[in-house]
Amino acid sequence: MQRVAILGPAGAGKSELARELAARTGLPAVHLDVVFWRPGWTPAPRDEAAAELACAVAEERWILDGNFLGDGDARFERADTVVFLDLPRRTCLRRVLRRLVRDRRHVRADLPAGCREGLDLPLLRWIWRYPRTDRPRVLALLGRLPAGVDVLHIRSPRELQRHLAGV
Repeated sequence: MQRVAILGPAGAGKSELARELAARTGLPAVHLDVVFWRPGWTPAPRDEAAAELACAVAEERWILDGNFLGDGDARFERADTVVFLDLPRRTCLRRVLRRLVRDRRHVRADLPAGCREGLDLPLLRWIWRYPRTDRPRVLALLGRLPAGVDVLHIRSPRELQRHLAGV
């Protein structure tokens, strides 16, 4: 495990998993929210974000946490491990609400500078619609991965803990 891509909806635990894997393996974690967003949750210029992502993917060792499924993204061609956190909607919603309370006065390393943890209608919609809209795209992507890529399709927090115990 040298190049790990982590996917899943908001609240699935992508950033937490990236931090845990980084601590256990020594791999550097790159949080894609930091790459694709600017202060005030303004989208980063597309060419800037793409260049920053390409630099991260060109490294020999990394953990990339976040979806941002776009054209020309080589992370899945280079990844040796892809983790899809396919957790139930209710779990993701509960976790988003919990971290909103937990992190309300804290700066998180996985968020861009000038962006605070928040809860808004677009985020709730994304979580609610994820199983119907983004999940099929992720499953199709997983089906097209090159041979030899280790795919972990995690469907519950307990299943994730079992996999982590082996790392």
